[in-house]
Amino acid sequence: MLRKDVMKSKSDKLPLSFYQQESVTQIARELIGTKLCSFKDGKLTSGIITETEAYEGITDKASHAYNNRRTARTEIMFGEGGHAYVYLCYGMHHLFNVVTNIEGIPDAVLVRAIYPTDGTETMKHRTGKKQFGHRATNGPGKLSRALGIQVSNTGESLTGNKIWIEKPRVLIDKSDIIAGPRIGVDYAGKDALLPYRYCLNPDLIKTAF
Repeated sequence: MLRKDVMKSKSDKLPLSFYQQESVTQIARELIGTKLCSFKDGKLTSGIITETEAYEGITDKASHAYNNRRTARTEIMFGEGGHAYVYLCYGMHHLFNVVTNIEGIPDAVLVRAIYPTDGTETMKHRTGKKQFGHRATNGPGKLSRALGIQVSNTGESLTGNKIWIEKPRVLIDKSDIIAGPRIGVDYAGKDALLPYRYCLNPDLIKTAF
């Protein structure tokens, strides 16, 4: 059940303490229903997060930082939670991740889908779509393009004014969130089967926001 009458009309940015919680799976679940915002070229764009994936750092074979792997790309993951980690997939898709936990523990959450809210005309222009709706931002590469998020945003503080996440205006029951295996990580063996992907029940998306 979704409750819209319990939150104030104005949302605030999530504090650093939210990102620095110990459990990356809890953070990934709690990000469902929050609002991902981007301010670029004088344009505000945003969307409600409807799908996430958790990556449990050093012990997770699906993580870029598995087995304490430190490279120029993954170094940001070893910093304190509350920063953006954006990497390029297939040489074309910019994928936005939230770095979590304390410094030295490289956990992260991939944001896989949003429901567009503010700045839809700007997002429509960026994506080249004639019609714009949830399907235009229901993939990690799609949402980054719509929000103007790129690899150059790696390291941005999520409490700053370029990319941030706001507290939800709608409370979502845990029963409305579906957990299952992550997508595209078959190389991770048994870790590919972990239920670290969280999605808002698709039947609710059209009525929730």
